[in-house]
Amino acid sequence: MAVVAPAVVETTQILDEVGRNVSFPASGRQPNRPDEWHPLYRLTAVTMRLLQVAGTLNPAYGGPCVVVNQLTRSLTDLGHSIDVVTLDPPSAPWLTDLPGPPRAFGPALGKYGYSRHLRLWLERHAPDYDAVIVHGIWQYQSQAVHAACCRAGVPYFLFVHGALDPWFRERYPGKHAKKALYWRVFEHRTLRDARAVLYTCEEERRLAPNSFTPYRAREAIVGLGIDEPPGDPALQCESFLSAYPHLRDKRILLFLGRLHPKKGCDLLIEAFSRVCHRDESLHLVVAGPDESETEAGLRLLAESLQVADRITWIGMLNEDVKWGAYRAADAFALTSHSENFGIVVAEALSCGLPVLISDKVNIWREIERCGAGLVEGDTVAAATSLLDRWMNLSDSDHAQMRRRAQACFLENFEARGAALGFVESIAGAIGKAGAA
Repeated sequence: MAVVAPAVVETTQILDEVGRNVSFPASGRQPNRPDEWHPLYRLTAVTMRLLQVAGTLNPAYGGPCVVVNQLTRSLTDLGHSIDVVTLDPPSAPWLTDLPGPPRAFGPALGKYGYSRHLRLWLERHAPDYDAVIVHGIWQYQSQAVHAACCRAGVPYFLFVHGALDPWFRERYPGKHAKKALYWRVFEHRTLRDARAVLYTCEEERRLAPNSFTPYRAREAIVGLGIDEPPGDPALQCESFLSAYPHLRDKRILLFLGRLHPKKGCDLLIEAFSRVCHRDESLHLVVAGPDESETEAGLRLLAESLQVADRITWIGMLNEDVKWGAYRAADAFALTSHSENFGIVVAEALSCGLPVLISDKVNIWREIERCGAGLVEGDTVAAATSLLDRWMNLSDSDHAQMRRRAQACFLENFEARGAALGFVESIAGAIGKAGAA
């Protein structure tokens, strides 16, 4: 499950069940055996009451929704009291994924998500919490949290979730001009007054100040992590292949994520068309919800490149079938133009699946350093080179890269130590030492 941890390695000491001091890096490596962790999840010196506020928890909208849900679970396991407020309708089926029912104020008004009920509730209840964590900008929830917390003197923390990447300015100049006006009038204050603006890696933090002015923020770099996949790998693989039997005995190149122009799926399809003749068993699987009718254009591209019969489109996957797709694949590909973190990259690594990514996926340095995959730029030529390099690897190289993918996950993106690190960071920022 997704949690966050500070980028700077600090030492956390927690007394275990028999009175020994257990020391480990809050954002670093963790013990190898799961049963070494259970004392850490049961013992906390000070508990906090935290509120998370998000526009939606719909998993079709990708990583931020996953972060809210899974961070809630992790912090609850640590003994902290976590409430969630969302602008989803109360009847939304995905609201059952949390440990406790969130307070849903939707449907909100328009794409902006205005909700008078949210504003009034926050004004009344923000003082009930030690801190508020708001996810996302450009929509009403960030303004509502800013107003309520500033009035009540309650510290709040802001995840921007990649929304300040300069790629959006270059791709959508008209929208950027509108956002620039909104930024000057409203949004820059949301960052300025936050106890900390939370970035998931140094690359995201480095890029953020280049999008809008004025920019003033107390910045904190945090990392994301997920739990190791649940379930039986063999059964999950069979679950996927039973659903798509024509993929048996194929060499599967997997893309899994939202279909959106920023994901660079057009680059991947063009690159695939240039290399697939080298291996008749090579097959591209594109899995994920469609956004803005992106899939229709990609299908036309595949037909024009005469590779439509080598690509399978399977929509959004969940649970065992999703994990089975990772298990059945030979490599995961994400040739994105802009990727704040890429929860799907961590998911692939957790299954020991090598990742082929662009250097616009902000965790590319960790992947390259660990040898857990290959990295190139976000052009057709670079994507083609990416696939060529992967296909040129020997069987032993492929096997070694799988082992390194798993090791990279355990070293950088596993959740359990990160949960403690996140609590320590929040507690330190609000003066609640010992909460971790």
